[in-house]
Amino acid sequence: MNGLLVLDKPAGMTSHDVVEIVRRATGERSIGHLGTLDPMATGVLPLLLGKYTRLAQFFGAAEKGYEGSIRFGFATDSFDAEGTPAAEPQPLTLSLDELRDLATHFHGEMDQVPPVFSAKKIGGVAAHKLARAGKPVEMKPARIVIHRFELLSLEGPSPLEMEARFEMQVSAGGYVRSVAHELGEMAGCGAHLCSLRRTQAGAFTLAQAIALDDLKSLVGQPGEIERRLPHPRTLLPEMPSVTVDEQTAGRMRNGMQVNLPEYSSAPLVKVFTSPTELLAIAKRIAGTLMQPIVVMG
Repeated sequence: MNGLLVLDKPAGMTSHDVVEIVRRATGERSIGHLGTLDPMATGVLPLLLGKYTRLAQFFGAAEKGYEGSIRFGFATDSFDAEGTPAAEPQPLTLSLDELRDLATHFHGEMDQVPPVFSAKKIGGVAAHKLARAGKPVEMKPARIVIHRFELLSLEGPSPLEMEARFEMQVSAGGYVRSVAHELGEMAGCGAHLCSLRRTQAGAFTLAQAIALDDLKSLVGQPGEIERRLPHPRTLLPEMPSVTVDEQTAGRMRNGMQVNLPEYSSAPLVKVFTSPTELLAIAKRIAGTLMQPIVVMG
């Protein structure tokens, strides 16, 4: 099965767990996810199936949208509710408006240090594996962009148990957990992420996502699953689509350059041989000359 499947990941599962379930449901072995979600997190998890896994490189810079809650009072070693408390609870003494003033610090371009307990690779090994093995982990800051971070409400039974609801838009590579942790440091009482739901990953939203239980109910019905996949021409919307004849397609399958005059200004184009059959991604070399850089076969 070739295409992109948008799932609504439930809590309590790793992204790898989800991939295994999708393999059983679709019968497709070649599957890759576009942006890991922590076990605690829910929401949009796009998965590339079959030959479409070759397109992963073009989705790397996708912006993400989130909603969730931050618990004030203590930090944890993982920066979220699954970690171990790093200190005794301290009361939150700031109001919602005062927290919103602090939150303005998290806007625009900035350097962010990823959590030690994360999938970030250190010498080819996931940082969380090194941390759990008791080995020293040095996390280097990464340049990210936070487009929006809004605290919506602040509620709790006591100053030791206050939670703030939030919404965030952040570039690829940004960690919401790190923002929660740093905001807690600025507030003087510590904080950690206690719930997270991804509402958007690039062009994909919850409105397009299939619940995992719904997918399980379609086991043995590959045609029905395929009907739930986004249309191939809607993927990578920044690239225009062009349909070529069989002679041009043959040249591209052999890695040869071709002329596509109608898209002389586009740096990358999606090349189709029919309304739904994606053949290649081609890069403009000069003028109308295009070079296939990924060929689906």
